[in-house]
Amino acid sequence: MACSGSSILLFFVFLFLHPSLLLSLPVQDSFLQCLSQNSELSFPFSTILYTPKNSSYTTILQSSAQNPRFTTPSLPKPEFIFTPLQESHIQAAVICSKQLGIHLRVLSGGHDYEGLSYVSEIEKPFIVVNLANLRSISVDIDDSSAWVEVGATNGELYYRIAEKSKTHGFPAGLCTTIGIGGHITGGAYGYLMRKYGLAADNVIDARIVDVHGRVLDRKAMGKDLFWAIRGGGGGSFGIITAWKVKLVPVPSTVTVFQITKTLEQGAIKILNRWQQVADKLNEDLFIRVTLQLAGAGNGGKKTVSTTYISLFLGDAKRLLRVMQDSFPELGLTRQDCIETSWINSVLFVAGYSNDTTPEFLLERKNIYKGYFKAKSDYAKEPIPETILEGLWERLLEEERPNIALTPYGGMMSKISENQTPFPHRKGTLFMIRYMTSWDHPSKNDAKHLDWIRNVYEYMKPYVQPRTAYVNYRDLDLGMNKKTNTSFKEASVWGTKYFKDNFRRLGLVKTKVDPDNFFRHEQSIPPLPFSMRN
Repeated sequence: MACSGSSILLFFVFLFLHPSLLLSLPVQDSFLQCLSQNSELSFPFSTILYTPKNSSYTTILQSSAQNPRFTTPSLPKPEFIFTPLQESHIQAAVICSKQLGIHLRVLSGGHDYEGLSYVSEIEKPFIVVNLANLRSISVDIDDSSAWVEVGATNGELYYRIAEKSKTHGFPAGLCTTIGIGGHITGGAYGYLMRKYGLAADNVIDARIVDVHGRVLDRKAMGKDLFWAIRGGGGGSFGIITAWKVKLVPVPSTVTVFQITKTLEQGAIKILNRWQQVADKLNEDLFIRVTLQLAGAGNGGKKTVSTTYISLFLGDAKRLLRVMQDSFPELGLTRQDCIETSWINSVLFVAGYSNDTTPEFLLERKNIYKGYFKAKSDYAKEPIPETILEGLWERLLEEERPNIALTPYGGMMSKISENQTPFPHRKGTLFMIRYMTSWDHPSKNDAKHLDWIRNVYEYMKPYVQPRTAYVNYRDLDLGMNKKTNTSFKEASVWGTKYFKDNFRRLGLVKTKVDPDNFFRHEQSIPPLPFSMRN
């Protein structure tokens, strides 16, 4: 016998008056009922919630997770994936997760290096709030600004800026498929950083759903929370829904180049010279170096190559003068230089083929998806040449190693360590990212992990005091314990990411989320009562 409309209405009224009964329902049913109660407009929420019984569940999970190492069958999976279409859906999700005691993870692009946006190994059950549908971008060239929702990618933002202007850009990351939401929360660096700083340094407003389900802009959230979300890492203070960013001027013609040197071509000597000059170069010039294995060398053996990838904010003629004055050892020629637009330089430094058009940035395709592990360091002094030689030997032991050296200096040295939570500023010569990747899960996973940990240990004496980049998340540095998180224990990894800013982040956390609702393995914990004065 079918239920009448009045019977259904009475059922919902009864649930509203007795919310504890929601807890006795299956978790997704309780969540759906609660969403309906906490939404002003009627909406079929079941159409944007995916459980393991849904045929789209696995596709959505795997397409969102950019490191498949964390989607293997043995790892925990979310009870369901919630894919909100608008800000009010996120508000309701926070209210209901809190009311029902459901642990949530928040995903914008799924690029977290340790998979913390889509897997929880310390707390189960959990759900994932996937923000990929929030992708609106509004560019205002007259104001040199843009509002961008957090599910949009770097590439989509770059494309929409270039669509409106050939002389504006934005200093975010070189990987074009990263979700802008989580990216900026960690600082977000790219090829414009020596000229304009980080993406987080160029945020002028934001919208965040707090632990009470309220939407706050910069004015409403206050200066402390606005400070914390621009570099303090994602998943600690609330759910960012949109950023307002300041666009930066770029010339209509920029110049890029890529030059590779192998060991046999004097790579170590040239890299040693790069260390001396990279942070002191003209701030219009950015030269990043990657170290990896090359094909046949002498006798068909593997060798190590260094690839210098550069963006210069100017034409080739001026670039050649700058290089001749400051880094002639690289041997740059006019034939190496490609004059192009800023939007095409985005494609070049991201490693796409020369025939790739800017429209590709709208496809959100990650062509580099694979199993990987990474770590990071900041070099305050040049690495001794003999140590570089030892590093070369270790690279030859691994199947697919990659070490990236990112130059600092320029604007990065002019911004104080505490202007945002991102503290790696003056005195940093370059950042080191160690990475190893492989194609399939196998019994050899441990071998790859051991390799990168051994390299990291080998470098320890030459990168003191040791620090790390929060967007290159590394759980080897330490982890929180479920809800009973120790601020003192968290300081072991927290001070590596944030230096002295970690305590201020703890103060902000204590103020805005004292019960630690927003949490994960390396979220900012609230301060203990003894430290709250």
